[in-house]
Amino acid sequence: MIKGMWWKLTGLALILYSIIAGQLIGVPDLPVIRETIRNLFYHVPMWFAMFTMFGTSLVYSVRYLSGFQPRHDLLASESVYNGIFFGIMGLTTGMIWAKFTWGDFWTNDPQLNGAAVSMMAYLAYAVLRSSIDEKAMRARISAVYNIFAFMLLVIFLGVLPRLAESSLHPGKGGNSSTMEGLDLTMRMVFYPAAIGWIIVAFWLLQIRSRKRRLLQLVQK
Repeated sequence: MIKGMWWKLTGLALILYSIIAGQLIGVPDLPVIRETIRNLFYHVPMWFAMFTMFGTSLVYSVRYLSGFQPRHDLLASESVYNGIFFGIMGLTTGMIWAKFTWGDFWTNDPQLNGAAVSMMAYLAYAVLRSSIDEKAMRARISAVYNIFAFMLLVIFLGVLPRLAESSLHPGKGGNSSTMEGLDLTMRMVFYPAAIGWIIVAFWLLQIRSRKRRLLQLVQK
């Protein structure tokens, strides 16, 4: 029992460490961002976990289309739902950061707008799945759409914000980047936080997928 729990306990320990250390360590005094840079330990790891889950879903969608194994469809869909959860957490922590840094929960910023569009694309995935009754068709259409949604995610969060001429978001549009101020002390908190949340994301995926399998067995 303990042998199979080590990685889960490691993830929880890293998150607990990052939450406590993130409030205690000294941080660089960057213009505009100031003390709000501490949100880097909580906001950015949410996006790391989200990208990891959506990337995992992409892999399983491709695997489903190559072999049409129901297990791969199950893991792809649960990875998406897990990614949506972390995406919402990322948006929420980002809005709180924006309020204390820019004075508003939401601004007309390429990074924020791209995040919103990306999340809507994945929410549409959930609506699409719920609208198709036939299992095989639902799995095939969802897999194809999921590949499309991941491409949108990369474009709207990875490409377009970098091409924007102006942006309030740190690191974009000529603004100072939080990553530029990531000294050794901050790295000792940031990376454990990112790794911890990714581990917990896979743990949640395991729980969700097991629950789905049990429900499928009960319904047979």
